Amino acid sequence: MSMPSLPRFDRTFIGRHAVAGLVIAAALVCGTVVAAQLQSLEGLAPEPKIQNIPYDGKFTFARIRYMTGPGGYYYRGLPAWAHGFPTAERNLMRIMNELTFLHAHDDGVNVISLDDPRLFEYPVAYIIEVSWWTLTDSQAATLRAYMQKGGFVIVDDFKAEGDFGSAGWAPFAANMQRVIPGARFVEMQPSHPIFHSFFEIHSLEHFPQAYNAGPPSFLGLFEDNDPSKRLQMIVNYNTDISQYWEWSGQGLRPVDDTNEAYKLGVNYIIYGLTH
Repeated sequence: MSMPSLPRFDRTFIGRHAVAGLVIAAALVCGTVVAAQLQSLEGLAPEPKIQNIPYDGKFTFARIRYMTGPGGYYYRGLPAWAHGFPTAERNLMRIMNELTFLHAHDDGVNVISLDDPRLFEYPVAYIIEVSWWTLTDSQAATLRAYMQKGGFVIVDDFKAEGDFGSAGWAPFAANMQRVIPGARFVEMQPSHPIFHSFFEIHSLEHFPQAYNAGPPSFLGLFEDNDPSKRLQMIVNYNTDISQYWEWSGQGLRPVDDTNEAYKLGVNYIIYGLTH
């Protein structure tokens, strides 16, 4: 898929908000073998080529790579973790650099596994299609430590049960009980600071959908299960916010809807960097 030179974003919308720019400082060997075996058996596409940017202190978008469970190779034969990679996050980083003084890498994005200690170099981590997310005990412990040390996790492109063969919420909930026993997710309210960290988002009731049926749900996991404390993970359930990022500049989604998806992504990054 060719990269657009710049995401389509309402320029008057940018003009009203750019002045609010912020200055922000900031191998899975076994899994690879098993995933390769699955691909060989099912005739699936190989994983996309990964060329990570060496750490240099600049903000780099980090996508979590995991061994995809059975049925997760439904889109172009790709593993579930890789849908939209790297176009969606590159476009989001271009918007971040248009609006803020983050000076993030927008020439590339990084892919990291939960087995890799370099995960802790990234203040924000992004994972998708978690109905097919497989998790080892050591990975669960690493993710728990990551969030406890201040890491923020964005869960996106999360399909409801039956959608494209998804098992829905249950596999993700089971994994998260291994990460944080007793973890409870709560419905996010528009009054929460994450929806006001850069753009003012006052309602989530009619958020535009790319292809999912029904309304999306935005759920949060808070430190110590206490909504008055830091938000450690936000989940976009029954929606795919990143598809708007991925397809912007191609005329496949309305500009107004794409703006809303970018607003959400920008707010998530800003919140993760400042809390």
